[in-house]
Amino acid sequence: MALRTVLELDPQAPRPMQALRRGSQFLACLLVAGVALQAARERTRAAPAPANMMFALPAAAPGMPSSLADLRALALPGLATIEVIVRRDDTLDHIFRRLQLKLSDLADVRALQGVRELLDRLNPGEQLTFMHRDGELVGLARQVSLTQELEVRRTAAGFEAQVTERPVQAQTTVARGIIDSSLFEAANAAGLADATVLKLARIFATNIDFMLGLRSGDEFEVEYERLNQYGHYVRDGEVLAARFVNQAHEYVAVRFIGPDGVARYFTPEGRSIEKEFLRAPLEFKRVSSGFSRARLHPILNTIRAHQGTDYAAPMGTPVYAAGDGRIRFRGQNGGFGNEIEIDHGGGFMTVYGHLSHFAAPRIGAHVTRGQTIGYVGMTGLATGPHLHYEFHVDGRFVDPQKVKLPDARPIDAALRADFERSSAPLLLRLQAGGSP
Repeated sequence: MALRTVLELDPQAPRPMQALRRGSQFLACLLVAGVALQAARERTRAAPAPANMMFALPAAAPGMPSSLADLRALALPGLATIEVIVRRDDTLDHIFRRLQLKLSDLADVRALQGVRELLDRLNPGEQLTFMHRDGELVGLARQVSLTQELEVRRTAAGFEAQVTERPVQAQTTVARGIIDSSLFEAANAAGLADATVLKLARIFATNIDFMLGLRSGDEFEVEYERLNQYGHYVRDGEVLAARFVNQAHEYVAVRFIGPDGVARYFTPEGRSIEKEFLRAPLEFKRVSSGFSRARLHPILNTIRAHQGTDYAAPMGTPVYAAGDGRIRFRGQNGGFGNEIEIDHGGGFMTVYGHLSHFAAPRIGAHVTRGQTIGYVGMTGLATGPHLHYEFHVDGRFVDPQKVKLPDARPIDAALRADFERSSAPLLLRLQAGGSP
């Protein structure tokens, strides 16, 4: 349950604590940010150019602008630049119509080889840049990943597209803090982004109760990457190593990428810091219905066994594979609606019901623990959005909240030397507080 509110200190803890951060302050910040985004949504258009002017970038013409940035720097009359923040359910067709841009230009752009796949699925909150002259598209830019940007521009020969690299530099940093009233407050004060705090909580989730177990005086050290692009901080990268002291118990984890390309966390001795399965395969708000041999069904109004756990969560919340395995079933299953079954081997199987839609690959495909396989919904017999989750052991239903989860496998003996060689400098830097 990686929600920010559950990482506050237990108010019933035996040591005195300061007041917790108020949710209203956080909400106010969101409202201010929303106003700022709305104000920056569209820039004022420049005056239209004379009808006989055409802004096109001649293909491969020496000395002419070779990018949208070069063209913008020329500040040509009649050329307007609009930066648009994508809204929920936005498509390029919606945006072109809203900006009164020519739909024939959109059709020409989408016809370019490989461009359609990079533009058809937009993410709410991302920014697109449009350059136009009186409704005629001159250029379009979208950052398709952290390190790549798609740029479409009009030339004398028609539209052209290219993907330019935006390299990032990873700077290894160590942050440390002592918890007073909140893990987030202490971590933010140490320079960690919220996303990194959640990663830290997930790493130690099987050893530390972040809902009720934090205490004033608990401490942490995190060795992580800070990603910079063109000299500017972009976001935090991966957590490379971490140390957490909770109620006088010390836990240390170091990141290691195995031959399968999957990153996992281990103790300095090579034991897995994690369990083989996630305790809960999503970030949920509450348990709406627990495991029971006899429960009154809310829709059928009959007494029947409820051989799983229902986790209430907002519609569209990502659902993760609880462990490594293969997709055994993916499709409609009566009252369970959209359902996925994963065979993990060794007699273990998990079931995920009422999904709104799937993200998992085809039946028979391999998935890894923590991989997104679907999204919370209310398909089938459901009174509200939630995930129905089952855990099977040797064909028997067991309570997912009470089952003793097996430890994940330790470092393979054949990889031991590689692990020690890669983890040694990380652990030394962590102990030294980041000094080289």
